[in-house]
Amino acid sequence: MAEMKKKAGLIFFTIPGIGHLGSSLELAQLLINRHNHLSITILCMKLPHAPYSDAYIRSITASQPQIQAIDLPHVEPPPQELLNRSIPHYIWTLLQILKPQVKATVQNILSSSQSNPVIGLVIDVFCSPIIDVGNDLGIPSYLFMPSNVGFLSLMLSLQKRQVGDVFCDSDSKWLIPGFPDPFPSSVMPDAVFSKEGGYAAYYNLAQRFQDSKGIIVNTFSELEQYAIDALCDGQIQTPSIYAVGPLINLKGHPNPNLDHAQHDRILKWLDEQPDSSVVFLCFGSRGSFDPPQTREIAQALQRSGVRFLWTMRTSPPTTKTEERTLPEGFLEWTEGRGMLCDWAPQVEVLAHKAIGGFVSHCGWNSILESLWFGVPILTWPIYAEQQLNAYRMVREFRLAVELRLDYRRGSDLVMAEEIEKGLKQLMDRDNTVHKKVKEMQEMARKVVLNGGSSFISVEKLIDVMTLNFLVGLPSSHFDESINEKA
Repeated sequence: MAEMKKKAGLIFFTIPGIGHLGSSLELAQLLINRHNHLSITILCMKLPHAPYSDAYIRSITASQPQIQAIDLPHVEPPPQELLNRSIPHYIWTLLQILKPQVKATVQNILSSSQSNPVIGLVIDVFCSPIIDVGNDLGIPSYLFMPSNVGFLSLMLSLQKRQVGDVFCDSDSKWLIPGFPDPFPSSVMPDAVFSKEGGYAAYYNLAQRFQDSKGIIVNTFSELEQYAIDALCDGQIQTPSIYAVGPLINLKGHPNPNLDHAQHDRILKWLDEQPDSSVVFLCFGSRGSFDPPQTREIAQALQRSGVRFLWTMRTSPPTTKTEERTLPEGFLEWTEGRGMLCDWAPQVEVLAHKAIGGFVSHCGWNSILESLWFGVPILTWPIYAEQQLNAYRMVREFRLAVELRLDYRRGSDLVMAEEIEKGLKQLMDRDNTVHKKVKEMQEMARKVVLNGGSSFISVEKLIDVMTLNFLVGLPSSHFDESINEKA
């Protein structure tokens, strides 16, 4: 069943945040590149706090005729204060508003005379209530997890608790399927501590996971084999898992506000630096620090003497008045040693031979990119599930250097002495982390090639989607038969 004679369509629905949208679009392109019988329709929700999503989607559809985008009708979003209190709860509330529009849009697609048969909905895990649309219209639904199997395990484990059973900061260590050892509650995502809807949103979202025909995860089995095996042993009822990653946009994410001159300056400066000599500091699309923490980072860079490229997410100071954000004389000291910028092309930077280390917020996309290019990470998580990612990278995988594992917005200052120590460990070529990261880099690049674990997983996924549509039998029946063939 690797090839299908007739054309078939998939409908993708994801939240517009770049961390989710980017890997979802990479999955869409992977599927059509591997199976030219497929066409994909992206349902687009437009939100004011995700300004780049529309440009990103259009950049894909312009180059991929098998992918089209359809805008959902405008709805009045939930109040902004809800977003400030809890992003998961905001998304959950928004989905209840959007569900009728999604259903009507899918019905229009199905009724179009030019439409190919729709064999599945591919839905972001944070949009799991949209499974109802698939059920109502007789379309199998598949969830896409842009993060990892460890985070998936945590969300699934909530079903053993109660919807109001919010975690406490003082809770002891926890052991859940998917983790080889107990881990402290301090590295759990913000939402599990939230009494303002965050925990309930996680709980309610995960409750729908069982209603899907499979969960597609942006990971690869060589990295998360323990977690995958743990979920498959029956301790938690779990749909079939398809590890199809790493899904990485090697061209980088388009940014409408991109300063091409700055882009060229950054790469030109890197070209002038010795191999593996530069530390890249970048904390994601929402990562920034207040002036006191910024000064501690600057002092650490100065004391360590490392070359650096620092994405500050705000315009770097250019006048003496603005310079008070940084230590006195810092800008003069950086001449020839470092570069400050408000944006950098992360993928191109990590791919550059001058980069020797990455101070990162440990977002999952950034972790996969660092492994793909063999660049070790110094962990500085900030929000979402980044603390859990940092913990696993250091304690479970031994693929990162520890700065902080439980830092989050509002934490005490990380002092310059601590940062300086971490920078020196990160850039120490004799550190065993460097060797392990290079080994994982080789694995990450092999899994996507013909015969690799992720390559095979994509084939199984397409077979299951096709068979579920053609025959209508439960996906578990096909998973067993496909596993027997494999």
